[in-house]
Amino acid sequence: MMILEPKNCLLDTTDYIVRRATITWTGILNSVVLVVVFGVMSGPAHGIQEDSKVSVFEAGLDDFLVKTDLHLQQVFKKERFPSIVVCNDGTILATFGTSRLQVRRSEDGGKTWGDELTIAQPGFQTGGLTVDESTGDVIAFVEAHHPPADLSVYRSSDAGKTWSKMDAEILPDADGRAPSMHMNEHGITLRHGPHRGRLVRPSRFYAGKNDRSKWPEHFTNAIYSDDHGRTWKTSDPFPAKGTGEATIAELSDGRLYYNSRRHWAEEGKNPRRRWTAISSDGGATWSGLKFCEALPDGPQDTNYGCMAGLVRLPVAGEDILIYSNCDSPRGRVKGTVWVSFDGGVTWPLKRRVFDGAFAYSSMTAGRPMTPTAGKIFLHFEGGPNGGSTVATFNLRWILAGELTGNGKIPAKFTP
Repeated sequence: MMILEPKNCLLDTTDYIVRRATITWTGILNSVVLVVVFGVMSGPAHGIQEDSKVSVFEAGLDDFLVKTDLHLQQVFKKERFPSIVVCNDGTILATFGTSRLQVRRSEDGGKTWGDELTIAQPGFQTGGLTVDESTGDVIAFVEAHHPPADLSVYRSSDAGKTWSKMDAEILPDADGRAPSMHMNEHGITLRHGPHRGRLVRPSRFYAGKNDRSKWPEHFTNAIYSDDHGRTWKTSDPFPAKGTGEATIAELSDGRLYYNSRRHWAEEGKNPRRRWTAISSDGGATWSGLKFCEALPDGPQDTNYGCMAGLVRLPVAGEDILIYSNCDSPRGRVKGTVWVSFDGGVTWPLKRRVFDGAFAYSSMTAGRPMTPTAGKIFLHFEGGPNGGSTVATFNLRWILAGELTGNGKIPAKFTP
């Protein structure tokens, strides 16, 4: 039975109204809460059927607990730097490239992939594809070459089929420092709290050069937009120098969880593990710096770290985070995923995805009521055939993994 509450709140004063719906049935969970978005625009919202204008962004756990095997599929053969997102309608977009930014689309939940399409040529992948859930548009940031470099912004309004350059202004931070986009995890649309509808994606400050001598001046940060990507503000710095290539996830209470790679640490702590912080103001400032000993930052024989993937599963009322990196004492191999059930406080379980070559990675989760529902998609450099690979699995598959000793698995997830 679906019950629509009469109470509602505006996601955007001109675009959408958000309501809650509740469905109950017998199954793994007794109840599931869905966040339903009803368009009130004059025309259909992208990725939303015109007759219903409904897109569901958060649902229950059932789909993520269906028995599923790991599936590996090569997506790109050459170049570097992966990113992956799922559009409002369930279309998966995987991007890659250093000489041109290329994208492949899957409309069937990752079973098959269309031909390579070009977003920009020349174009250097900066990661951080961002789906604007309020409109269905997808935003891509493209730099002219390895940064610091000139930046262009592209938008797709048809789930990645076509792309056009858009006018976008990216404002510097309070100290006049302009952010770089390379090479950070995908952006997100905030779904909870007073800033819902805001676009947020991780970014960084290079201090003019990507060089070891400059590491103590580097830091990560974020950019955020309240006008669908036309204007972006730059956040205060992440509270640790020597950081770069970050990830952001929104927790169910509206706070943002920030997880960053780190090349250099003035505190003397081991930089081969990750560092985290929290934002309570929609990504404008960051606090609560923590050293996350549970998660590796790339292979442990180097302090250079490795770009990681991060996603919060779209499960209402839960803070289930999935993190990806190489779990290796030596070399970029042994790609692994970790799961947290408490918003990144502990990481009690991990499972190996691929034993061989595994470098940079990006991760996203499927959307309810689409072909991607219940699935997790990991796009990484390496795999059985090289190039880049998309691994498809779900939470149930991870639950058959290895205990880490860092926290406990909630009883409802144990046999």
